[in-house]
Amino acid sequence: MAADLTSFHACLRSSSRILALVGAGLSASSGLPTFRGAGGLWRNHDAMDLATPDAFAADPSLVWQFYSARRAAALRASPNRAHYALAELARRNPNFLTLTQNVDGLSLRANHPSSQLLHLHGSLFALKCTSFYCDYSDNNNTTHPLTPALADPDSHSFIPAADLPHCPKCHTGLLRPGVVWFGEPLPWSVVHTADSFFEQGKVDLILVIGTSGSVYPAAGYVDRVRAQNGKVAIFNIDVDATDSDEERLLDAPDSERMQWIFKGDAAEWIPKALEPLIGKIELPGDSD
Repeated sequence: MAADLTSFHACLRSSSRILALVGAGLSASSGLPTFRGAGGLWRNHDAMDLATPDAFAADPSLVWQFYSARRAAALRASPNRAHYALAELARRNPNFLTLTQNVDGLSLRANHPSSQLLHLHGSLFALKCTSFYCDYSDNNNTTHPLTPALADPDSHSFIPAADLPHCPKCHTGLLRPGVVWFGEPLPWSVVHTADSFFEQGKVDLILVIGTSGSVYPAAGYVDRVRAQNGKVAIFNIDVDATDSDEERLLDAPDSERMQWIFKGDAAEWIPKALEPLIGKIELPGDSD
C-alpha cells in the first residue's frame, strides 16, 4: 500500500485539473449514518419510500419527521479531516471541483469554497415552497426545530399540516426539504456547472471518495474522466473492483497506472493522500 500511495502522490503532483466525487462514506467518521441506515425509529421504514414527491404528498408529517431527524443529526456532527483536506485543496487549486452527493452540509462547515462545491442531491438545510404559485427558497436554514411540533424526532405522532413548516412568503404553501428526491432530476445549474468544468479542459484525476462511483447519474462523471484518459483514485471502506480493474492495478507500471484503490476510512486516507499538496491537516481544537 505504501508503494501505491507513492505512485498516487506522483500522479497527484502532476495533475492540474482535479475532480472529487464524494458520497456518504466521507461523513461516516463524523458519526452520520448513511441514508439507508438512519437507525432508531426509522429502521421500521424504508428510507427510500420517504424520499419521493408522492410520499410527501401522502404523508408530509412522516416525511418531515424523518428529515427533521436527519437535520438534527447533521447539526450535531462535525466535519472530519477528510472534509478539511478537500476544503484546503480547493483553496490551493482553483482547478479543483468537488461534486458531493451528501446533503449534510459538513463540507461547507469545513469552509470548502462554495464556488468549488456542487451539491448533486441538494441539502438538508435548503427549503423551498411546494406551492405552484410561489418561488420561495432558502438555501441555508439551520434552525432546529423548524416548528415546535418537530422538536422530538422520535415521537412519531401525527403532526397536522398546520403545525408543519410553512412558507414565510406566501403563508399557505408547505415547505419541503431542498433535497433531490427519487424521480426528480439533478439541479440544472449543478449539472451545467459540472459540464462546464469538463468543457474547460481535460480532467487529469478524479477522486472517488466514500461512494461506489458505480451508480448513475453520478457514475457518469467517472466515465467521462476515463474517456478523457484521466486517472481514477477510489477511497472507500467497501470497494467493488472488477477483474479488469485489479489487473490494471497489479500489472501496469507506475507511470502507466490509470487507477488506484485505497480501502478504508476516508477520514484517514484523504489527508494522507493529499498531503503533498496541502500539508498536514489539523482539526479545529487540535493541540500539539
